[in-house]
Amino acid sequence: MGPGPANAHPRVLRAMAADLLGQFDPEFTAYMEEVMALYRPIFGTTNRWTFLIDGTARAAIEASLVSLTRPGDRVLVINFGRFGLLLEEILTRIGAKISRLDIPWGEVAAHDQIAAAIDEAAPQVVATVHGDTSTTTAQPLAGLGALCRAAGAYSYVDATATLGGMPFYTDEWELDVVTCGLQKCLGGPAGSAPITISDRAAEAIFARRHIEKGLSQGEAGGPAPRIQSNYFDLAMIMDYWSEKRLNHHTEATSMLYAARECARLALEEGLEARWARHHRAGKAMVAGLRAMGLTVYGQDAYRMANVTGVFIPEHVDGEAVRRRMRTEFEIEIGGAFGPLTGKIWRIGAMGVNARTHKVLITLGALEAVLRAEGLAVPAGAAVDAARSTF
Repeated sequence: MGPGPANAHPRVLRAMAADLLGQFDPEFTAYMEEVMALYRPIFGTTNRWTFLIDGTARAAIEASLVSLTRPGDRVLVINFGRFGLLLEEILTRIGAKISRLDIPWGEVAAHDQIAAAIDEAAPQVVATVHGDTSTTTAQPLAGLGALCRAAGAYSYVDATATLGGMPFYTDEWELDVVTCGLQKCLGGPAGSAPITISDRAAEAIFARRHIEKGLSQGEAGGPAPRIQSNYFDLAMIMDYWSEKRLNHHTEATSMLYAARECARLALEEGLEARWARHHRAGKAMVAGLRAMGLTVYGQDAYRMANVTGVFIPEHVDGEAVRRRMRTEFEIEIGGAFGPLTGKIWRIGAMGVNARTHKVLITLGALEAVLRAEGLAVPAGAAVDAARSTF
């Protein structure tokens, strides 16, 4: 019940046990086409280029940024937590000229602030996170894509922690590149990262297209500078996911099975029902924590549905509580990063864990541990408050 990874759905684990197939086997390439179709509604898009990056969610982040951004390009990062700073870290290594719109942790950027920052920076790429688990805060994205397109910039959004658990509309929000991971709301293991790319962004990426010498049959590359990474070269990966099936790397077969099953589960449940389930679980968690007299971190209006931050009470050893939760109840809750280290716990309710009984058991265990650590909390109040919200 931490901020992720969450428990994988049993069906996903069973799917991963299926036998391996070669990356050009017609049965396997049919699964690839199916995965592309399955993830389009999950991303809220009709983008042709909707597929998987082999690697954790960070692999897709880096592939997106290195393929969209050239050394010297101007990039605006909307930063409101650890993972906004991660975007800056990756972009610095690429050699981008970075401007940052810094928002205090626990808050979000207003539309007017973003517009003003774009006007000032004149970026070629604008990058942000949707839900930053370090601050348990979700940045509103409506209007972001329109601002970027009006300025001639491409938009990138890291939706690792929210896709499948909160409403997401790639096309409606006019976003260019969006990535996620399986290990949060989608209920799978880390190791495969879904991505969707707009046609306009795909055109920019293919302008940097390069074919490895061992595969080339004399085709001309793109007119723009070659993408600096081989493994994270989206143009080459997209050639493999296209009808060309141009070899790039050995596909992670078992992870594709996992990603396929995650998407099948999400669509079988129904996206609106799934979003509502995560919302109910998050609301119940907040109610239970407040009923214990604890102070919830951040603003209710911008709280992620699937991760809740809560201040560690004075004179309570936060790490001792986390250890007892794990050893006595086999429940993991998260600590924090950066300026919030030692100040808050982060408690997740996502994927298979966004369920009534999981929330109630976690709250009951936390109450017991806090009492054992000497904090006076109202007996049974947390569970009662959470139950009343379902």
